[in-house]
Amino acid sequence: MTKAELIEKLQKGSGKNLSKKALGEIVDEVFEQIQKSVKKEKRFSYPGFGTFTLRKRAPRVGRNPRTGDEIPISASKTVAFKPAPNFKSSL
Repeated sequence: MTKAELIEKLQKGSGKNLSKKALGEIVDEVFEQIQKSVKKEKRFSYPGFGTFTLRKRAPRVGRNPRTGDEIPISASKTVAFKPAPNFKSSL
């Protein structure tokens, strides 16, 4: 699903007369707040949906697939998602 499709479904499902522009701004703000929460608090949890957490990846040695040479991969951060039990069982 794309952002435009999400906004369209929200507009149809809300039963309110909200413009696509207004809904787009709301969706942007929601995801911005999720991003800030993960960055600052290291996690964001939404009951019934799941939890986004910040994870650290250790440095490791990788391989260049073209040449086969070993290359160092530096440490990095990533976001992981763990679905809520009800959500996971419904998949």
